Order: sequence, then C-alpha cells, then structure tokens
Amino acid sequence: MEFCQAAHSNQALPPGLALPADRLTLGVNPDWDAETLHQFAATTGMAPGVAGSFVQMPLTADDRTRIQSAADEVASIGGVLMLTLEPHQGLDAVDDASVQELVALLATLNDSSVPVLLRFAHEMNGSWYPWGQQPQSYVAAFRKVAQAVEEGTTATEMMWAPNYGGGYPFAGGEFASAGNPSAPGAGAANFEWADTNSDGALTEADDPYEPYYPGDEVVDWVGLTIYHYGGASPWDGNNVPEPDKFAAQLRGAYDGLGGDKSGVPDFYARYAEDRDKTMAIPETAAFVTAAAEPDLALEIKQGWWRQVYSPDMRTKFPQLRLVNWFNSDKPELESVDLVRWSVTTDERIADVFGTDLADSVATAADVVSCPEVPEPASSSAGPTGSTGAGGGL
Repeated sequence: MEFCQAAHSNQALPPGLALPADRLTLGVNPDWDAETLHQFAATTGMAPGVAGSFVQMPLTADDRTRIQSAADEVASIGGVLMLTLEPHQGLDAVDDASVQELVALLATLNDSSVPVLLRFAHEMNGSWYPWGQQPQSYVAAFRKVAQAVEEGTTATEMMWAPNYGGGYPFAGGEFASAGNPSAPGAGAANFEWADTNSDGALTEADDPYEPYYPGDEVVDWVGLTIYHYGGASPWDGNNVPEPDKFAAQLRGAYDGLGGDKSGVPDFYARYAEDRDKTMAIPETAAFVTAAAEPDLALEIKQGWWRQVYSPDMRTKFPQLRLVNWFNSDKPELESVDLVRWSVTTDERIADVFGTDLADSVATAADVVSCPEVPEPASSSAGPTGSTGAGGGL
C-alpha cells in the first residue's frame, strides 16, 4: 500500500471524513477480474474515489484474498473501499464467529490506510437474494454486524442500502418468501413486519423500505440501488432515459416509461434529509444490450450518467455524496443478450464519460484517506537555555 506515507499516519480516516464534502464523488464497482482501478483511470482519465467489491458472508478463503487485493488497489490510488457482504447461506449463517472474523480483517485494513464503507446484505427488500424480504431477521443481523464494527474498527462505516422501491414486492423472484408467511425463510414474524398495512398480503401498497430499516443508531450511510432499465419487462428495447428520471425516483415521484411509481415513498427525504444521514448510490448504470447500435448505446449511457453525476446534484440533494457506477458487462435474466453496463469496454464511450465528468466529480485525488501527522513542535531553547540544536556559541 502506497498512499499514506511520510507526513501521513497509516491509520485511515472514516469514509465520511475521507470523501470530499463539496462535490459528488465518482465511485465504481469494477469487474476486478477484467480491469484494475489503474486501467479504469487510464481509460477514462479519472481514478475513482471509491471502489466496490462483493464477497460472501461468512467469508471464504477466496473472499479474504479478494478483499486484500481490492484493498491494496484502493490504497494505491488513495481511495475508499466499499465492501458489500452477501450472506448467500442465509441470515442465520451470520453468527458471532463470522462477524468477529470480519471485524478483525476490517480493523487491519483501517490500520493500513484503507477506509471502508460496509454494505451488509444489500437490496434486502428484493426477491432475488436468499436474505431478501425477511425484515425481522435482516434487522437483527444488520444490528449484530454494526455493533461489532462500531466496537472493533476505527474507519469502517455501515451502509444500509435497499433497492429502489418501484415494483415492490417484486413478485416472482426466487426468494419472494415474505409474500407467503408459510414459505421457508419467511415465517409469520417476518411476514407481519413486511405487511405494513396489515391486510394479510404483501403488495405494492406496503412500504418497500421501512420494515427493513435497522435504526438510526446503527446506520452511518443510507444508500439506494437505482438502475435505468428503460421501459417495462423484458427491457430489451434499449430506451433513452427520460429527463429528470433519477431525481424523480429518489423522490418517489417517477411516472414514465417504466410505469407509474409515484406511490413509492420519498427515500431521500425520509432517510437522508429527515435523519441527517449521508447518502450514496452504491450501484447504478444504464441498461444497454449488446444488440444496441453504438450511437444508441452512447446516447442511453450518457443520458443516465449526466443525470446521476449532474453538476447540480449536490444542490438538489445535499446529503448525496457518492455515486458508484456498476462497471461490468454480464448476462441478466431481463435480457436474452449480454447487458453492457460498463463504460470502459467501448473506447468511445469511455472517452465521452471522462470528458463529461472531468469537471463535475471528485476523484481519488480529492480523497483524504488518512490524516496528516503533526510535526513535532520545535523548541526555541534547549534544556540548558541554549538556542538551537547546537547550543549557544
């Protein structure tokens, strides 16, 4: 790790202090197996201030290796690591031993100049993960992790990050257990928590966020996954985003190609503004399939990044400090074609991305990962009254 040397302590600052307060920070969730952070910086002309990595919880040996490798890269550019924990074995697997192992690793990273944003069991209101739609169990697990992190680390902060509520409860997902109180993993207690209007069914009339909120005292950052998917399923139309779509989704006021979602709560007001919580968009990108013509692909992606990284975003949403672009092309259930989320697999798109954002976002160069070490105070007189190191002449 190369960043915090000489006049700086190796002890990292917490992310809320490390990231600049005057501008939105550019973050990226890279395809670590295909592209390093230095390669992303060379391609776009910008080194991201935050980089995201996804690992399982409990950690495997491979996960520990991946975390250390990502942390080394983050430290080499002077940024913040956003670590997303995925309990694919279920929330019951998040036991005391796994939490303590995690905290020990985080403490080591913090002591080695790496601030960490910890996103535990993200998109928990969705129906596509084994920890999804189990609000009571989720809140208990989040609080367990958060309390251990608070006690055992110095520069790790907890992020609570559901999925945008448009389409909730996302019927038909593999893990849509909360909609059925007798389903494995749900149970009556979890269903009652999720059924916020107590009508005996989980529908769009229920609150997509509040049952899953673990409490102000254990949440440092609030986040929201928001992607531009375009129109309605199966989304293969490759639609240009409507003006102000992103802001409308944050405010729960969206009514457009994706349908009328104006009944969704105002996430920004409720969780960032009213609670005075720092906010991030930990995942975003624009849906473009491999079948899209190059000019259309650019128009769609540019239309979205110009919204999420708009120069006036901090004026409209002053609590919002970080937006992480999901920079990996991969198959999705929503498309028969490969989805090209990345802005760096096409050189032309990468050039325009860098040009558009160069003057509006903060990058790794603006991050203060660790504090300066004060210089020892010089004494004007030595112990015998002499001046200077050589004594009186």
